Amino acid sequence: MRVIMTCASTAGHINPAIGVANIIKKNFPGSEILFIGTKTGMELELVKNAGYEIKSIETGKLIRSITLKNIKGISNAFKGIGDAMKIMKEFKPDLVIGTGGYICVSVMRAARLLKIRYILHESNAFPGLAVKILAREACRVLLGFEEASGRLRVKKNVVVTGNITKITKEEFEALDKEKCKDELGLKNIKSKIVLVTFGSQGAKYLNEYIVNLAKKQDKDFFFILITGKNNYDEVMKKIKDAEKEENIDLSKYIKVEKFVYDMGKMYKVSDICITRSGAMTINELQMVKRPAILIPLPTAAENHQYYNAKVLENVHAASILEQKNLSLEVLYNKLVELKDSNVYNACCEAFNRLPVNNAEEKILKVLREINEAYLK
Repeated sequence: MRVIMTCASTAGHINPAIGVANIIKKNFPGSEILFIGTKTGMELELVKNAGYEIKSIETGKLIRSITLKNIKGISNAFKGIGDAMKIMKEFKPDLVIGTGGYICVSVMRAARLLKIRYILHESNAFPGLAVKILAREACRVLLGFEEASGRLRVKKNVVVTGNITKITKEEFEALDKEKCKDELGLKNIKSKIVLVTFGSQGAKYLNEYIVNLAKKQDKDFFFILITGKNNYDEVMKKIKDAEKEENIDLSKYIKVEKFVYDMGKMYKVSDICITRSGAMTINELQMVKRPAILIPLPTAAENHQYYNAKVLENVHAASILEQKNLSLEVLYNKLVELKDSNVYNACCEAFNRLPVNNAEEKILKVLREINEAYLK
C-alpha cells in the first residue's frame, strides 16, 4: 500500500496522522508512506522524529470572511493543489489520508482531480471546516468522538473509531508509580501532584497562574508545569525572581519542563491535571483516568476545545473552567474540591461511563476494508 498522509500546524492534527501511519506500517508490510505538510509548521520536526519522510507545499487558511489576507490565503490554497498534484504524480499513492486542518483542502482536492481515494480523520468533537467541506467525497470519515457525527451532514461514510493515543493502556498500566516518581526526582513529594500542560505551544498567560499558585498555596499541591519550548525561559525567570523577592525555594512546590516526549510517566505520577482540551488530551485523560480541570482554548476554531471538554464534563469526570472566568482563587478552589477523596474517587469512576477507546483496532478494520476493495 502506498499512502500519503497530510497534516499541519498543531499536534492535535499531526499526532493522529503519525498514529495512523504507524498502524499502516505495522499491519501492511512493504507499505510506503509519505507525509505532506506546510513549509513552516511543527509537523516538519514531529514527522521526521517519527521516522517518516515529509514534503512541503504552499497552502492558505480557509476563508471565513473577505479580507486581503484571506484572498492571499485562497491564492496559496490553489497553488497548494498544484504542488500536491505534482507530489502525487511522482509518488503514485493508492490512498490519501488527512487528519484535519486547512492543508487538507489543497491535498484532497488534488487527490480528487487525480481520482485517488481519500480518508478523513476528525479527532475533535466539533468537526473542523476542512472536514465539513471534504466529507461528502471521502471514502470514509473517521471520528474521534460520537458527538461529532451529529455535526456532519454526511452519514453513510462515517465511522466512529476514537482517537489514537501516544501511550497505550497496556504501557501505562505496566508503569510503576513509585519508580516513575524516583526517575523524575519526585520521590519525596507527599502532596497531591498536579500535572499542568497547555498544549504543544504552551500558554504564557496560563503559565503565570501556575507559578503564582505554587507561590501562594499552603503545601497542598506540587505542580509539574510543561511550558512548551517558547515559554520555558520566561517561566524560569519568573520563578527565580519570585524566589529572590520572597526568599522562598519554589523547587519544593513546582517542577518545570520545556517539553515531554514520555507523557506516560507524567500521567502515572500525577493525581490531578490542569490542561487545555485538545482531542488527544481528552482521550489520554480517559485512558489514564485522571480527574482534570479543563481550560478550553478560547480562540480554537468553532470553539471545538469546549465541545471536547464537554465529553468529560457530561459524565462528571472533569470540570470546565473557561478562560474568561479564570482567577487564582477560582482555580485554587477547584483544586481543593478535587482533593476531597469522595469527589476525587467519583471523578475517577466517572471515566468508566465513557465508551472504550479501541481506536487502533477500528481504524485498522477500515483500512483493511478499503485495501481489499481496491485489490478487487
